[in-house]
Amino acid sequence: MDESTNSKVKKITTFGLVTMIISTIFGFGNVSNAYLQMGYGAIFWYALAGICFFFPCGLMMAEYGSAFKDAKGGIYSWLAGSIGEKWAFIGTFVWLASWIIWMVSTASRIWITFSALIFGKDTTTSWTLLGMNSTQTIGVLGIIMILAVTFLSSKGMNAIAKIGSLGGIFTIVVNVIFVVVSFVVLFANHFRLAEPIHGASTFITSPNPAFQTPIALISFVVYAVFAYGGMESLGSVTDNMDQPEKTFPRGLIIASLFTIGTYVLMIFMLGWSINYKGQMTSSSVNLGNVTYAVFNYLGLAMGNALGWSHAAAATFGVIMTRIVALAQAIGFLGALFILMYSPIKAFILGSDQRLWPEKLTRLNKAEMPANAMWLQAIIVCVIVFLVSFGGSAAQRFYTILTDMSNVSSTAPYMFLVGAFPFFKKKHYDQSFVAFKNHTWTTILVLFVELILVVGTLFTFAQPVLDHDYETAFWTIAGPFFFAFVAYVFYQTASKKHGMK
Repeated sequence: MDESTNSKVKKITTFGLVTMIISTIFGFGNVSNAYLQMGYGAIFWYALAGICFFFPCGLMMAEYGSAFKDAKGGIYSWLAGSIGEKWAFIGTFVWLASWIIWMVSTASRIWITFSALIFGKDTTTSWTLLGMNSTQTIGVLGIIMILAVTFLSSKGMNAIAKIGSLGGIFTIVVNVIFVVVSFVVLFANHFRLAEPIHGASTFITSPNPAFQTPIALISFVVYAVFAYGGMESLGSVTDNMDQPEKTFPRGLIIASLFTIGTYVLMIFMLGWSINYKGQMTSSSVNLGNVTYAVFNYLGLAMGNALGWSHAAAATFGVIMTRIVALAQAIGFLGALFILMYSPIKAFILGSDQRLWPEKLTRLNKAEMPANAMWLQAIIVCVIVFLVSFGGSAAQRFYTILTDMSNVSSTAPYMFLVGAFPFFKKKHYDQSFVAFKNHTWTTILVLFVELILVVGTLFTFAQPVLDHDYETAFWTIAGPFFFAFVAYVFYQTASKKHGMK
């Protein structure tokens, strides 16, 4: 491309980068999950994860993207160019597994969203089908959802996925409504908080009995790290920036401060309207429906603060619940359609074609890897079936799904961060370089890697100590199982084709 053509390409500015980072990383669901698990205590851990994980990892992803700007395989290309094909294959397979686990979780959670949208509250705990209990019923409905989305996505009906872009607009509106209503409640209650503050320890410790031990507290790091996930999708934009060596760090600093600050402030704001022991400890509130419960309580709090009748306050609570449910429903559906084919297509087409059976690499008339997508759908459905029919009550069911999703989404960063010192030794031609001292880079990598490993191990250890072996097994099973499958798959295929 010549310079005249290059000059006509619209470059990403600092403001554009900041909005991209925030829209990719921030999610209100992380705020409500944090408050349910830790109350105000989540504030310290979210701030710590933002400073110690989000910011340094963002710079690492930017360097990867800058060096491999022309690669089509995404993080597979990054890892292959740093630590070789075998570990790239295993690392990317685990990354793909994180999206599979996300589908497992979303296929079940989306029915709570539909329930909140239709009925104004989560009624899924009372749903039964053909003699099955509510957890099993949601599991079966989740399987039906996965099969339907796979069928439509494999036909190339990505026009449906464009609905997901509307979810972004609704999400912004929902966050604005949350902030406005929270301030109305605060002023109307004369700055009296629903959840009182009892000294500095309130912002570190948890009122939740499940998060009282040091191991449980440190395991919460995985929740906090998960809240900042998605940076790997931003690494490839550095070469579309105006002066990337200045724009990216500047944009990352602004976006980091804003995202960390927003998480911290919104967790605190929940305490303006919601008393933890009075409302968050209800057996009907779980990690699957907490966002809808939060908005319902927020609507009630505003109605009560303004002196409305109980009926009017309750009605406003239902309206608030339906608003957030609509935004979540659109976002979930759009994401499901895109993620059903996007990660697996990038992995299969980006890696060495000899590693895959010919049927899996074949694209259909709609340019979709339909065979690979159906294999993926079968795996998702099997996991949904095993988890939902494993005997868990709703509260434990959604805790298991959340822990599985968090740990699986954190695991790929262990590969990406761990590979970074090897990447730096290659001395690739880059338009953006943030880390120049090898010794300090290695120390930082070890520090971030330690946070990820310790947080993951403690997330597994806590349910073991509580003798909750089902949660412990499913929490750690995903990444290890898929890493093992990837290793065996690679070794078999590489020997067959005489690869190193």
